[in-house]
Amino acid sequence: MRTSWIAAASVLALMAAAPAQAQDASGNVLTLVSEQTTTFVRNFNPFGQTSARYTTLDFMYEPLVVFNRLKANEPNFRLAESYELADDLKSITFVLREGLMWSDGESLDADDVIFTYDYITKFPALDFISVSALLESVEKVDDRTVTFHLKEPNSLIANTIVGMPIVPEHVWADVADPVTFANENPVGSGPMTEITRFTPQVYEQCRNPHYWDAENLKVDCLRMPQLADNPQVLSALAEGTLDWATSFIPDIDNTFVAKDPEHHHYWFTPSSLVSLQMSMTTPDENNRKAFTDVNFRRALSQLIDRQTIVDIAGYGYPLVNDDPAALGELYASFANPEVDAQFGQYGQFDLEAGIAALDAAGYVDADGDGFRDNPDGTPITIDFMVPNGWTDWIDAVQISIESLSEAGLNVKMSTPEAAVWTQNLIDGTYSMTLNALASAANPYFPYIRSFNPNDFGKSRFTAPHWENAELSDLLAQYTQTKDADEAKALMDQAQLIVAENLPIVPIYNSPAFYQYNTSRFTGWADAENPKYSPVVSNANPARLLQLLDLDPVAAE
Repeated sequence: MRTSWIAAASVLALMAAAPAQAQDASGNVLTLVSEQTTTFVRNFNPFGQTSARYTTLDFMYEPLVVFNRLKANEPNFRLAESYELADDLKSITFVLREGLMWSDGESLDADDVIFTYDYITKFPALDFISVSALLESVEKVDDRTVTFHLKEPNSLIANTIVGMPIVPEHVWADVADPVTFANENPVGSGPMTEITRFTPQVYEQCRNPHYWDAENLKVDCLRMPQLADNPQVLSALAEGTLDWATSFIPDIDNTFVAKDPEHHHYWFTPSSLVSLQMSMTTPDENNRKAFTDVNFRRALSQLIDRQTIVDIAGYGYPLVNDDPAALGELYASFANPEVDAQFGQYGQFDLEAGIAALDAAGYVDADGDGFRDNPDGTPITIDFMVPNGWTDWIDAVQISIESLSEAGLNVKMSTPEAAVWTQNLIDGTYSMTLNALASAANPYFPYIRSFNPNDFGKSRFTAPHWENAELSDLLAQYTQTKDADEAKALMDQAQLIVAENLPIVPIYNSPAFYQYNTSRFTGWADAENPKYSPVVSNANPARLLQLLDLDPVAAE
């Protein structure tokens, strides 16, 4: 009974959802939604982490390579036709395709790559993946060849380098402040660079007239209607006005598929880790005392009812993650059994144990107001923040607040716009939140993305602002060895450090939400043809491969 009202509220919200804009019948226009917002702002800065449109990366600025995590990190070469890692792991050389051009007809060559990497060194705020810290120098070998010289051996450096978008020197060299530059009329390298229409409610992004792989591109334009939340996305999907979406859809077989079983489809695969996170640098000094205490974090983890969150907020779609090392089933082949033996209890929901742990650590009601305080008597008042419109997360927070409140903690929820939420996570100025981290082919990547001090203030994935010198050293060593046994020993140690300190509280692995409509386009990846992840989220570069595989349905 304690969660039934949450499900009811979600149903009412779905019933009230606003209809989406309809798609024109003419032209090979693909309608998609990859972000939820109350209004569109014309910003296509590929370095922007909060204000840039979600169709900027990949579709507008093509990566050098797309690595396919569903096929053991297989490289799909894009702007680059090859790369070679040196035997000593201290350099890597990329060769660009011949005849590449920017969307304005200018040549795209090694000078643009060199410029980009010089640029992010000159303006460190642009380096949202902290790749500069790994590089000794970047050398132009010839017009199509660039060698990256590394400060330390790094067996996984290719995955990092391709995460930085390459920009045209002849445009960006004249930009005085690239951090705030909106790039309203972008010059790009990807398949969809031309903004033919832009309003706060809808925009269209059309073919690059000089795209190197135009022969494989059958879609003429992308159309992005403004949809504010999950219920509005569901309404548009059910009406058949969306071709491609990534959204949490409750009871999807009945609310979406049943509307048109022949054409409405979805495919969910285990993906992003969703965890509860606390800012170790929150401006609230009293909260900071609690959040930086591992005993408080462990007790809080025991107060989270993961299974109920999955069953009610997630409609059973996600996979519970109770691994204190934050890896879970996705990385089961890397798991260190000592993690569960030593720290497994902290990943289990146990209300009585969590309450007892708070008592033992001195978190008691010191002033008689009904809420627990810090051991020094100062009050703890927690703002649990998640983005407006993310209904599954809102429900998850409401479920969490029930058990946290039952344990005597003073916790309230706030729901700012996604851009505001993101900036707070980047800055570490929030109190408590849920955060999601994309899956990868190797657990090194979720660890380095979550705990790399070089990314503090640049990425929302380092939102806790927690660092550990020993862990950083182990991760550095991990990329410097070719010996499988040594690599396993290093990863085993890394897991124990994360599990012991519990800097994030794992809750579940979200499925990769992917919905598609086959009435207008075919060629979609699915469970029968799992060729790559087809999720249209801006955290998934493989969405570019899906776009290029689509074919319009012939008119009858």
